[in-house]
Amino acid sequence: MAVRDPPPLAESALYGEYPFLPGAEALAEEMAVSVRGLLEDGAFEVSREIGRARVLAAADDPRGTSTIEELSRAAPEIQFLSFLFARLVLSAAASPAPLRRWAVAESKRAHARLRSSSIEELGEVARRLGYPITELASSEVALSLTDYVRLAVPIRDAEFRLGSQDVRHGQVEVSRERAARLLQEAVRSELARPMPIEEGARAAIRAREAALLEEISRRVPLPVARPGANTAELRPDRFPPCIRKMRRSLEHGENLSHAGRFALAAFLHRAGADLETIVDAYRGAPDFDESITRYQIDHITHRDGGKGYEPPECATLRTHGLCIRDGDSSGPTPLDRARDPLCFEPFLRHPLQYYRLRGGRVLEGGEDRAGGGSPTSRSEEGSGTGSVPARTPSTDPRQ
Repeated sequence: MAVRDPPPLAESALYGEYPFLPGAEALAEEMAVSVRGLLEDGAFEVSREIGRARVLAAADDPRGTSTIEELSRAAPEIQFLSFLFARLVLSAAASPAPLRRWAVAESKRAHARLRSSSIEELGEVARRLGYPITELASSEVALSLTDYVRLAVPIRDAEFRLGSQDVRHGQVEVSRERAARLLQEAVRSELARPMPIEEGARAAIRAREAALLEEISRRVPLPVARPGANTAELRPDRFPPCIRKMRRSLEHGENLSHAGRFALAAFLHRAGADLETIVDAYRGAPDFDESITRYQIDHITHRDGGKGYEPPECATLRTHGLCIRDGDSSGPTPLDRARDPLCFEPFLRHPLQYYRLRGGRVLEGGEDRAGGGSPTSRSEEGSGTGSVPARTPSTDPRQ
């Protein structure tokens, strides 16, 4: 017996399951709900409670696997209002990291639904998100080449690279499951952007939800070194611009590519950071999972009796789009925004070589090796060819 697709959702149910869709706000308009009312009116306490549960579930598990019983039983209007409340609170938070973490969890929750949805539901969600798809006879779907590239670029899996896809007449043909994964990225990207909130409303949200925001900060701490960590010799101000940029990206709750995360962990280990400090560097990541992060970093740092994997050399970082020797236009300081002359020296081939030349100390093979020395000796020492590729699937600190 053939397995039939589930029936399509009614309009209100669609918005309850996918509250990020344009037009979902009509549910709130029908109930005459204002932002102030949602924040203060006792009639919406259930929505607020479920919204808080959504926020805390994401803080604990950005993979979106946590079950929120009250959410699954709530009416579509309550589901939407809980979503709106959560987004308002996180948009008012001092750090963007919790919002981006929540965006990952909510997008994964939507992905779980889309994977098992009917083709009509999948197509309707895609259309309303602005990425229309066409059903094909082979149980696959097609979307435009432009849309595919826009959605697939942030996805780290090699199987999503454009060169691995079937492209015909400007359309990329993919399985329904892969289309659901692409739409997950569309949702994550949209929800990671804070809602525009007037300063008065922002202050009111922070005051009324101070306990929730404090709990979020406790569960999603900023990526700083722990007191007492063995980092006396660590000199972040001497890191090469690419490594500083990687750290800033995570601190701001932004996604960092597989190659970037591997390079950062390997570099920090060789620069003398202990395990706790390296783990802390990833806490701002939108899908941070502490147990997985610890496991992966332990794998990266314990190779060869504790020497650890060699960070990728400069040429490899350039290949992966991680080199910013021309300056980071979004950098917070003039130093970050400026072109770095040392990075253009012909003898410079490796980020650890840069760190040594700037006065940093690098740990190799259990021995502390001071920086300095001639450019020639350092270029030979820091060529960094090694035997480990920059992209090693088993060494992703957050996968």
